[in-house]
Amino acid sequence: MKTDINTLLTALYVKIDDWLGRPRRVGRPARLSDAELLTIAVAQALLGVRSEARWLRFLPAHLPGAFPYLPGQSGYNKRLRAALPLLKRAIRVVAADTDLWHDDVWVTDSTPVECGRSRPTAQRSDLAGWAGYGYCASHSRWFWGLRLHLVCTPSGLPIAWSLASPRVDDRQALTAILEENPALFSARTGQLIIADKGYISAELDRWLAERGIRLLRPSYRNRTPRPDEHLLKPVRQLIESVNNTLKGQLDLELHGGRSIEGVGARIAQRLLAMTAAIWHNRATSQPVTRSLIAYDH
Repeated sequence: MKTDINTLLTALYVKIDDWLGRPRRVGRPARLSDAELLTIAVAQALLGVRSEARWLRFLPAHLPGAFPYLPGQSGYNKRLRAALPLLKRAIRVVAADTDLWHDDVWVTDSTPVECGRSRPTAQRSDLAGWAGYGYCASHSRWFWGLRLHLVCTPSGLPIAWSLASPRVDDRQALTAILEENPALFSARTGQLIIADKGYISAELDRWLAERGIRLLRPSYRNRTPRPDEHLLKPVRQLIESVNNTLKGQLDLELHGGRSIEGVGARIAQRLLAMTAAIWHNRATSQPVTRSLIAYDH
C-alpha cells in the first residue's frame, strides 16, 4: 500500500463504510453517505483547508471523481455538525483497529483550544457559558476558549477525549472521561497513565486504584521522589509532541467553530484525521507512526 492521500482516503472510506453497513433510515438514501462525509472531513483536515466554501471548490479540481456528489457550504456545515456523535464513534472504531489500541501505557494532558480574542466575542458568542478565560502555563498566556483533555497512547493514538471549560480541573476532567468510558479499562489489568503535576491528588490515586489503574506523575519538590519517577521525562514529552501535531499540522486552534456543535465537530474532525493517519501508517509499516507529511499535499 502507498502512503499518499488518495490511498489513505480510499482505505478509510472502505473501513467506515463496512463499519456503518447499510443505512437504517427509511426513504430515499442521502446523496452524500455518512462514510463519504467522514472521508471528506478527514481529507479537509489533513490538507489544511480551513474554509468550508474553499474546500468544496478545491475538491473537484484536486480529487476529481472521488465524490460523485458534493453539497453546498451550508449543507456540508449542517451535516458535519450533526455528525459529531458519528465522528466520536468513528475515532474509536479506527483506533481500535490498530495494535496500538492495546498499549498498557497511556499519556494524558490538556491543551488550550482558543475560540475568540476580543471582549465582544466573549460576551456575544454562543459558546459563552461553556468557554471561558484560562491560563496556559506552558506558553505563559491567557486565552478565551476551551481545553482539550486527551488520553492517548505514547504514539499519539487517541483513546478518549473531552472538551471542557478552562475552569474545570484536569483531575476532574480525567475522572469524567474514564467514568463515561468504563469499557476502556474494564478488560485491562494494570493500566498505567502518565501525567504531569496537575494530576497530583490522593483522592484521584485511590479512585484509579479501585479500577485497577495506576497513575504515574511527578512529585512535589518537597516530597521524596517515587522510585520510577526518572522514567517520566522522556514519556511526558510525547504528549507535548501530540499536541504540537494537532496544533501545528492540523490547525486545532484555527477551527473556526462558533457554536457548541461546530467546535465539537471540528475538534473531532482533526482527531479523526490524526487517528486515520496513525492507522494507515501502522498498516503500511511506516517508520514514524504519527507522520502526516505524506498526506498534507
